[in-house]
Amino acid sequence: MNRASNAPTERDPIPIDVEAWYTLPAQQVLERLEVNEHTGLNDAEVQARLARTGFNRLPESARRPAWLRFLLQFHNILIYVLLGSAVITALLQHLWDTVVILAVVVANAIIGYVQEGKAEKAMDAIRQMLAPRAAVIRAGERLSIAGETLVPGDIVLLEAGDKVPADLRLLHANRLQIQEAILTGESAAVEKHTEPVRLGAPLGDRACMAFSGTLVTCGQATGVVVATATAAEIGRISNLLSEVETLTTPLVQQMNVFARWLTILILLVAGLLLVYGHFVGHYAFNEIFMVVVGMSVAAIPEGLPAVLTITLAVGVRAMARRNAIVRRLPAIETLGSVSVICTDKTGTLTRNEMMVASVVTRDLTFTVDGAGYQPSGNMNLADQLIDTSNHPTLAELGRAAALCNDAVLRLHDATWKVEGDPMEGALLAFSVKAGIDGEEERRTWPRTDAIPFDAKHRFMATLHHNHERQASIYVKGAPEQILAMCAQQRGSTGATEPLNADYWHQQANTIAGKGQRVLAFASRPVPSEHTVLEFGDVQGSLTLLGMTGMIDPPRPETIQAVQQCQAAGIAVKMITGDHSGTAAAIGAQIGLQNPDKVLTGVDLDAMNDGTLKEALKDVNIFARTSPEHKLRLVMLLQSNGMTVAMTGDGVNDAPALKRADAGIAMGDKGSEAAKEAADLVLADDNFASIVAAVREGRTVYDNIKKVLSWTLPTNAGETMTIIVALLFGLTLPVTPIQILWINLITAITLGIALAFEPTEENTMRRPPRSRHEPLISGALIWHMVLVSILFLCGVYGIFTYALDRGYPVELARTIAVNTLVVMEIFHLFFIRNLYGTSLTWEAVRGTKVVWLTVAVVTFAQFAITYAPPLQRVFATQAIPFMDGLLIIAVGIALFAIIETEKQIRLRLTDPKGATLIVGQTPKSP
Repeated sequence: MNRASNAPTERDPIPIDVEAWYTLPAQQVLERLEVNEHTGLNDAEVQARLARTGFNRLPESARRPAWLRFLLQFHNILIYVLLGSAVITALLQHLWDTVVILAVVVANAIIGYVQEGKAEKAMDAIRQMLAPRAAVIRAGERLSIAGETLVPGDIVLLEAGDKVPADLRLLHANRLQIQEAILTGESAAVEKHTEPVRLGAPLGDRACMAFSGTLVTCGQATGVVVATATAAEIGRISNLLSEVETLTTPLVQQMNVFARWLTILILLVAGLLLVYGHFVGHYAFNEIFMVVVGMSVAAIPEGLPAVLTITLAVGVRAMARRNAIVRRLPAIETLGSVSVICTDKTGTLTRNEMMVASVVTRDLTFTVDGAGYQPSGNMNLADQLIDTSNHPTLAELGRAAALCNDAVLRLHDATWKVEGDPMEGALLAFSVKAGIDGEEERRTWPRTDAIPFDAKHRFMATLHHNHERQASIYVKGAPEQILAMCAQQRGSTGATEPLNADYWHQQANTIAGKGQRVLAFASRPVPSEHTVLEFGDVQGSLTLLGMTGMIDPPRPETIQAVQQCQAAGIAVKMITGDHSGTAAAIGAQIGLQNPDKVLTGVDLDAMNDGTLKEALKDVNIFARTSPEHKLRLVMLLQSNGMTVAMTGDGVNDAPALKRADAGIAMGDKGSEAAKEAADLVLADDNFASIVAAVREGRTVYDNIKKVLSWTLPTNAGETMTIIVALLFGLTLPVTPIQILWINLITAITLGIALAFEPTEENTMRRPPRSRHEPLISGALIWHMVLVSILFLCGVYGIFTYALDRGYPVELARTIAVNTLVVMEIFHLFFIRNLYGTSLTWEAVRGTKVVWLTVAVVTFAQFAITYAPPLQRVFATQAIPFMDGLLIIAVGIALFAIIETEKQIRLRLTDPKGATLIVGQTPKSP
């Protein structure tokens, strides 16, 4: 039984079921809440209800202590391995390695701690949206009280500019309009009335309700509080947000799997080698233990977390240049795997600014272009630019739009803003395009009386007089209402003629079918002594001038951005709280596929998950949706194995933003709740910036893949040199301390260089990768095996050559160490070009970072080879000049072999000549 049907008792809290109040007549609501609208509640009643319902504020969620959040940053198997490596290197007295490893671990922990702290601000942002003060009637007096002390039953007074302090059932409304975009996504302010609506009506259609956190743009009203705090609509979204699970990004998932298996493999191989070396090879335990430890540390990519962090940080900087501000580092890489973008309409695909798009006169239909409220643009007829002076009816229509208007346009920081109703602002911009100077017209025809707009009569009328003793009435309103008030229409020549109502009804339906809001305009000349405007003056005696159709237009760059997404294999789906006709019109304009297929929130409620998952394959537009609908759609797309990016700007978008793999909020007009729930924030609120961010995300993932494709084979090659020596009882070609030196100097230079690689040419012509694609694939494993064998051949070949020349073992090892480093450098130039040949001038030229790191490594190697103090530390000797040339030749031979293998493999796997990433399999476009 619905609680709203029971009268409250002492033991039964005030009913706060928001699903019931909008269906009840105002008087019945007052009776249920046991309050008189003229006197309100007294102090005793307020305190009693406050004790039952609590303060009108959203509760803070339970948070882990700061010290625990910091310690949990170390709860990762790869971190455990690194800490173990630090302990072992400390035991081996390799203090510099210990310092580097610990620095990496602590830096990652700090970064994770800071990012997690930012994520907890989402709930705070919603809490701050509640109104701090409220005007109420209590004990028969008007008071201004703290918004948090409101209780169900309080009588609240609203005026233009107020933020609604709680969910209200409206009792009286005078020209009331409320901006509800933060909850519904609908760009235009909603006209409110006091009549109940049907049960189950979408949030945007509950016209007798005013919701907490929304903004009154026009008029006055009285309402009774029916829900506060978590029971209010904004509180319900807050609860939904707190329950949403944040998904782990694909990169983090893959890195966890990689770290786990790498750890198991290293420990298993280390244990087997220790047993084999001691019991089979008869090495002294201390000796074999230190060698195996050295091998293990060589196998662990200590610099990988640091390089990954740096790669992501480089992506942050690149995205910032493209107006995308990153709040969570892993989200950068997630963008690279996005396969579907679920986008809000208002303010994201559109400008969140109303604009007149169509104008209909007696026999012509014009289209209007421009940018939002900017008072400049063209009028077009049949796609041809026109001179408005040749169409006097347009000027008269523009004059009516400027005079029958309460809004003002002002220029703020090079941007035109409207003060007043957004639709009236759009009419002012249109009047300028029609050749009318609004300011001059208002001076020439000052207003002497007016009938304000009201939802009951659905029109606004103004009376004007000029200095030539002329007077005129101008009226605007709903087309059906204005047509009923007209007897004539303005003809193409300017003369009046009988009204053709059927024509105008047909034109109004045509414009509305395009998702545009239709207004009709009429006028009537009156005697100059007529100074008072009454309803009888506008009934049945007006001359219809024409109609306008207004819409929140798409951003000009959105169309191209959608095309780029589709070319990159990324689906774009619009999920909005606006009407289905408006959503379909915008979808068609920006190029969404199947724009005629639209599902509304009512449709979604009637579909089970299985049916809806099938519908998601063809339907790209969803209208009149609630926060629950958006969240459900995101989760169903994810259940289909898709990586979902969600964009939005309102509080209603916050739960879906948090759940999405990549939540993208609007930075300019977006709510703080949306920004805090998101992973990225677009500084320019531009959908086109998402495409740039996706490109950067793909670049980041490519560079991470390059880092892995360079690090793992080189580490494997280093490790194999020790394993082979132990298994076959050979002299170690490099000592453990030399291996550690190579890891130290190359991991923090050559590996990091790959983080700065530029975007490859075909990045946005590739389909998105699967979120389940393994980080380490069969092709990469094959590459690791091949490079390891080549490293073994190169190191042991040159080590044997040196011994055959009669060189002492120290010199032979010095040559082997430098050969390892040179091969890693040439391997770096190979890895830089994953999607094409490395034998191009662009590939050879490299980047400044690449050549800088090569120079640093070369200098370091010269230092340990020729500097006497370092020779003593690393047991090295100076290398003869000709042997140095031989070392470079070995590097060139390695590059030639692996480049040849790549070209053969690519042509075998893709005969058409397409180029593929190392470690990826071919995909259909």
